[in-house]
Amino acid sequence: MKKIVISGIILLSSVVSIAQADTTKVEQYCQVIATPRLLSNKVTIDIDFGEEKSFWRDTRLKTDGGKIKKFNTIIDAINYMGREGWIFINAFPVRMGETEIYHFAFRKQFSKDSFFSE
Repeated sequence: MKKIVISGIILLSSVVSIAQADTTKVEQYCQVIATPRLLSNKVTIDIDFGEEKSFWRDTRLKTDGGKIKKFNTIIDAINYMGREGWIFINAFPVRMGETEIYHFAFRKQFSKDSFFSE
């Protein structure tokens, strides 16, 4: 009988602790940068999540298989961000000499628990 009571108490306490999870949302931002390739009509896509850049560490976006994620066009990259739950905010070009580099800003809400547990 004691084993049943103790098992019940343990089960009940675990349910109570789950109910007290923090449901606060944290809004995060990222930027998609599209740079035209030299002598081509294709673009290079860079996604800036705000992480620290390092010469020694590869921060490029990768697929689930570990390969570098490549995009066919700017729209392909924007559609990818939409599928991942990012919401488009704004787009603007930046002129560098004769080249225009396009910047696209996105935002996404994360639960505070999942964001700070990483």
